[in-house]
Amino acid sequence: MTSNKQGFHTALAVSNIKNHVSIVLELENVQYTNEVELFKIYVCSHRVLHHIIPSIPVLPPPSTDEEKDIRLTLDATVFQWIYTTISQDLLHTILEPDSTAEQAWTWLHGIFQDNRHSRVVSLKQKFSTTIMIDFPGVSAYCQRLKVLADQLKCVGSPVSNDRLVLQLVAGLAEAYNGVVTLL
Repeated sequence: MTSNKQGFHTALAVSNIKNHVSIVLELENVQYTNEVELFKIYVCSHRVLHHIIPSIPVLPPPSTDEEKDIRLTLDATVFQWIYTTISQDLLHTILEPDSTAEQAWTWLHGIFQDNRHSRVVSLKQKFSTTIMIDFPGVSAYCQRLKVLADQLKCVGSPVSNDRLVLQLVAGLAEAYNGVVTLL
């Protein structure tokens, strides 16, 4: 535990985790893998990874009331970091009385990893039916395809560059027929 003799831990000095983990985890705009990696790096840098990953060796049981209080405070801090980096919908889904940071982390993992197959099907459907006329311009259309491709990669079903280009071309508006012919 990184603390001084007065019981202060460096994790308690964090005023805004969003300055370090800028991705907000959402059900619709899935960036689970990226958010998890950023979050784990941050939590590890503050030496509180054992609060979310049960297989990480933990410290010996607290021997004093002060040590117990510090551990509870650190768990609440990590819990607060989790809540700050997820959407309101996810917050309402995982918010449970008297739960721990590890439980919240496990519930999030379940939401995004246990439903992987249905998410793949849904994302592939969205990817293959995305067309430019649904967007204000070609840039927004391209960005949407890229976001969907990234989300598919995050759930273990990456889109090849060839497939991405083919979908992009297939969904272009008629005004781009000349470009489609060249491609």
